[in-house]
Amino acid sequence: MPKPLRYAQALRYNRQIVLPQIDLEGQERWQQARVLVIGVGGLGCSAAQQLCSTGIGHLTLIDNDVVETTNLPRQNLFASHQVGMHKVHAARDRLHAINPECTIQVVASKADTPLLDSQVPTHDIVLDCTDNLQSRNLINELCYKHKIPLVSGAAIRFEGQLMLIDPAQCSACYTCLSQLIKQTDLSCTEAGIFAPVVNLIGLQQAHIALMRLIDRSPTQAGLLHTYDGQTMQWTHFTIPSYQHCPVCQGNNNESA
Repeated sequence: MPKPLRYAQALRYNRQIVLPQIDLEGQERWQQARVLVIGVGGLGCSAAQQLCSTGIGHLTLIDNDVVETTNLPRQNLFASHQVGMHKVHAARDRLHAINPECTIQVVASKADTPLLDSQVPTHDIVLDCTDNLQSRNLINELCYKHKIPLVSGAAIRFEGQLMLIDPAQCSACYTCLSQLIKQTDLSCTEAGIFAPVVNLIGLQQAHIALMRLIDRSPTQAGLLHTYDGQTMQWTHFTIPSYQHCPVCQGNNNESA
């Protein structure tokens, strides 16, 4: 059973609790939840800030980068005086100021296989906020291995994409998506990024995670959402499971 909220907590989160879709039970479940955010760039900053302020009880942040001046226009947890700090440490300082009751674990290391293999199964949901294909594929593989739901997000130029991947529903995974749509490995340094787009996608990742944690997911697993920041249009595609996918089909066969 979720731990009951204290009076001060119930008062703080009153505007959420009065929503019948959330109620006290939903807020209490968020308080007990453990969320892993991998990547503390534009996506991760927006997602982590929203998760923390909404009342998630435990956040783990993984990133090995340091804050640079070019990050500041879109990575809204960082300030000019934090340039040169590890992103996870700078983010932790800001998040603690927003919500000191949120437990924040930080790992200033590359998200490699041994690290993720130990971290993923100790969390209730994972947010992939990285910016390269190698990391996305690895995170996808380990979330499926450990049966942990994953919210994958990406943004570049004026374009963004979102997808909930849920092993419990045997949904299509990121590898299935890659079979259908050629995923480029361009960086924001090379292609550019419009700050409101990356922040919007990060917020939507937090939105999906929060609602999935209280069993009210706003999207079905395996549905790709793409956003065009020049027209403000969303498009949705159902991603079928790739018959020979080594990740989701392989793990499903092992479970069977």
